[in-house]
Amino acid sequence: MASPASSVPVSACIITHDEEDRLGACLDALTWCDEVLVVDSHSEDGTRELAAARGARVIERDWPGHVAQKEFAIREARHDWVLCVDADEVVTPELREAIAAVRVTGFAGAAGFEVSRVSRYLGRWIRHGTWYPDWKLRLFDRRRGGWGGRNPHDHVSVDGPVRRLAGELRHDPYRSFDDHLRTIDDYTTIMAEEMRAEGHKARFLDVMTRPPARFFVFYVVRRGFLDGWRGLLLAYLAAHYVRLKYAKLWVATRT
Repeated sequence: MASPASSVPVSACIITHDEEDRLGACLDALTWCDEVLVVDSHSEDGTRELAAARGARVIERDWPGHVAQKEFAIREARHDWVLCVDADEVVTPELREAIAAVRVTGFAGAAGFEVSRVSRYLGRWIRHGTWYPDWKLRLFDRRRGGWGGRNPHDHVSVDGPVRRLAGELRHDPYRSFDDHLRTIDDYTTIMAEEMRAEGHKARFLDVMTRPPARFFVFYVVRRGFLDGWRGLLLAYLAAHYVRLKYAKLWVATRT
């Protein structure tokens, strides 16, 4: 659905690689955007064809890393206000309505807007732990900000006020439990490499003390226990992530 002529145009920006099975739902929730741009890193499934068939503008490009690919996408967009979503995320009707309400004001008084992301894990929406509320700055004026952070954990920074929107961004981060474990392994390798390149070193004390601290924050401080066995599992895997990251960095700086 096209936006009213009086509202500020918005480009939706998505980066993809082999997301044919999830991209459709993401695109279906973005029909109100003035442009949908998909930057694809040589998918071997039907991702690019699906995106093009749904009306998206598709650019195929080598993978330079999460931060660089997302920054490229917003600079290639046709409009200055950009909404950045991942292929495994869906804008809810409530969030769409909240965005529509601020669009007609010209996004007055803000350089960007945070949205509340809720993630589903093994069949249930997670509402506690460090997974929720998961505020993400995803709608912003690219003239006043952009993507930064350390791969693979990118984030947006803007120069100016940031407001929060009602509604949620629904997230299905993992296709299966095995997919979660593979992602942890991949991401901790990337993180360790990035940290080493920045000159960071890990102590054995980091490997021993940081994981239980992470578990305690997730499960107790942020009440992950209220999500039942899934909360316990996620707290354990959060600690496992930290343990692997520092163990890989500890080994890398000694070999």
